[in-house]
Amino acid sequence: MNTQHPDELRTLIGEYLLGLLDEAQAREIHDLIESDKDAAKMALQWQQHFLELSDQLPPQTPSAQLWPRLQKSLGLDAPVKRASPWKTWWQSLAAWRLASAALAFALLIVILPELWQNDMSTNRYTAVLQPPGESAQPGWVVHIDQSGGLLLEPLNDQPIPANRSIQFWTLVDPALGPRSLGLVEPGKPLQLPVEKIGAVQAGQLFELTLEPEGGSPINRPTGQVLYIGRAVMAALN
Repeated sequence: MNTQHPDELRTLIGEYLLGLLDEAQAREIHDLIESDKDAAKMALQWQQHFLELSDQLPPQTPSAQLWPRLQKSLGLDAPVKRASPWKTWWQSLAAWRLASAALAFALLIVILPELWQNDMSTNRYTAVLQPPGESAQPGWVVHIDQSGGLLLEPLNDQPIPANRSIQFWTLVDPALGPRSLGLVEPGKPLQLPVEKIGAVQAGQLFELTLEPEGGSPINRPTGQVLYIGRAVMAALN
């Protein structure tokens, strides 16, 4: 496959995201997206384009089988737990992303059915982090590899005010509240081992906030939410 010409590569990536390539072509493009930053940016641009197109479609009532599947993937079918201040706080930040997350899972079900195999030990996840807002552009991407390690990659080099820090957070159980994953240098990638991350789940929240220099003083987010997104299943080997 010739992937040297940018226009041809962009077309192939779009076809890959729509599930139109055969197995050999899909694997080649998948590997290229994982290893090449320019190809990854093209994939994110296609994703944004497809989401904008989907926003123009008239609403459709989902099947009786689809909603339970989405709810299970997003962790919304768990028993109701006692509300906590952190649960209320985080849900208020994440509510604007719920519809987009549901759409992402619906697209995965439709165009990549092989992602829903039972061998969960080989799951990989990706979270596209965007500023809060309907037309926001992606700023960071979270990759969870097969071993469970995390790579946070910047898509731009946004400056931050002096005497402030960017802090990385994740949320698994709203009752327990968000957990800090450390500080992030603007425009620089961050790698974290599986021991630091723990087991990642579909729908898990990741976010970056602007905190006082050195990080939040109370080990909970206190500043502006810069970027936020949910983990979706990316690939299985």
